Amino acid sequence: MSLPFLLGAQVGNNKPVKLPKPNKVWVFLLAGQSNMAGRGVVEAQDTVIDPRIFSINSKGEVILAKEPLHFYEPSRVGLDCGLSFGKTLLKGVPKKVSILLLPTAVGGSAMRQWLGDSTYREVKLWSNFLEKVAIGKKYGQIKGILWHQGESDANDRSIPLYPENLARLLQNFRTAVGNPQIPVLMGELGAYSQNPEQWKKINQLIWAHAAKDLFTSVISTQDLQHKGDKIHFDSAGQRAMGQRFADAYLGKFVVRK
Repeated sequence: MSLPFLLGAQVGNNKPVKLPKPNKVWVFLLAGQSNMAGRGVVEAQDTVIDPRIFSINSKGEVILAKEPLHFYEPSRVGLDCGLSFGKTLLKGVPKKVSILLLPTAVGGSAMRQWLGDSTYREVKLWSNFLEKVAIGKKYGQIKGILWHQGESDANDRSIPLYPENLARLLQNFRTAVGNPQIPVLMGELGAYSQNPEQWKKINQLIWAHAAKDLFTSVISTQDLQHKGDKIHFDSAGQRAMGQRFADAYLGKFVVRK
């Protein structure tokens, strides 16, 4: 469907806008590697803005959110799960609440690089995350972190280290935010890999961590499809992930009155 025929829709732009008061803004950080950064095809529906969902541009200025949200890898940008997450989340939060989505994911980044503040694809991973945390605290209340990562660690050398590294990183997230109970939503790796056994091991470790950590939730991705490369979720998969992240958050971490 072409953009002019999207009834009632508004197509976003990158012009800075003003946010509501901080006590009315819920902030979520999107972190991990390429399946969080997004490699899906951006279609017309993904550029339709909602006046209650915001993000930032490459200058750190607040804008109305539209896909693609991530901007760190200009030659690789694509559809991620963020806008779908935000739109689904709005259905279950108070009407006075707006959502600010802060992208921090960089494709191909391994867990040790996040822990070591490595510079990867010209992004200093942990420093960049801290920068976005500061933006989040300035404009609203940080309510959660979406994490999708593990493909780069699905190998014999990294898998044994993954449990400890994941626990350390989530602790670092919470320390940075200043909330030891900040929810972290994690996604499984897909079921379509050419390296299925090792991807399966990463998924088992993610679920094992969540079983011990009351402030995490994991979404299943086993029914989702890849975009043809057996690595990245397709556009439908990214939208489904966003919906599942939101449903998981609403179901576990939002008190309904």
